[in-house]
Amino acid sequence: MSVASRDLPTSADVFTAAQNIAGRVRCTPLMRSRLIDTATGAKLFFKCEHLQKVGAFKARGAANALAQLPAGVERVATHSSGNHGAALAWAAAQRGLSCTVVMPQTAPRAKREAVAAYGADIVLCGPTLADRHAALEQVVAASGAHVVPPFDDSRIIAGQGTVALEIIQQSRELGAVPDILVAPVGGGGLLAGIGLAVAALAPEMLVIGAEPAGADDAQRSLRGGSHVTEQTPETIADGLRTTLGYRNYAIVRRTVRDIVTVPETAIVDAMRLLWTRTKQLVEPSAAVGLAAVLEHGARFRKKNVAVVLTGGNMDLDRVSELFPPGGNGK
Repeated sequence: MSVASRDLPTSADVFTAAQNIAGRVRCTPLMRSRLIDTATGAKLFFKCEHLQKVGAFKARGAANALAQLPAGVERVATHSSGNHGAALAWAAAQRGLSCTVVMPQTAPRAKREAVAAYGADIVLCGPTLADRHAALEQVVAASGAHVVPPFDDSRIIAGQGTVALEIIQQSRELGAVPDILVAPVGGGGLLAGIGLAVAALAPEMLVIGAEPAGADDAQRSLRGGSHVTEQTPETIADGLRTTLGYRNYAIVRRTVRDIVTVPETAIVDAMRLLWTRTKQLVEPSAAVGLAAVLEHGARFRKKNVAVVLTGGNMDLDRVSELFPPGGNGK
């Protein structure tokens, strides 16, 4: 499947999204850590989207999508492993809309509970993307709900791109505009939106995606020049197990310099470093950006680097699994 340029969001859509979501989402802080700077040899600026509404950047895209709903819509629906589902449920509740979220049975319990807490109806399905789509089609057929996809949607991409608008403004106020901006990539809504914003406001800044080695479809797509649409992901970063969307791939290939991968041990090490040095509770997917800086150190050394911490919806029942007593996290 190819996407015509007329069907893709533009940088102007990101600016419009910033207006649409103003007052509905938080402008999250940039955080520094001298100890992590020393460990990496870089000057890092952490964009704290784990402190965003619903604990993840996904609130931005959901809020922007619902600001543009067709008249008369009363129910929305989506599929999600967790954060987008919670974000859509939250945004729907803010506007008095009903919401249904299709979730794989493998989704972390903490994320299922969060979606339910925001008032959404949950429909469980099998673990594959095909399972999600099939279940979502049944929901729409039965309820007539308006679908808000988790990442392959122009409204979602534009909303997520507002992360970069804030990074650029905040870093300029600090007098240290990043040389490189690193963001995790799963479906690619965040990375594509960031690419659009950076291309318009700071084209000299390099945008680099980061993903687990066990879910490397985005890297293979970008480096190979052909969109990889199927994979069997194996990673603790549950938010990054989806494949790159069609719109997202079309934008990423134009606006992103490279995508690097990291092993599972690097993700755990990055989580440990963030938890102990910054005292910030981030989930595995959110640690992938720092893992990339640690794993590919020469690329980032002596650079100003913005790293997006995408979410903080950690399943605390898994802490002992990731950090066994007496272990080193590896």
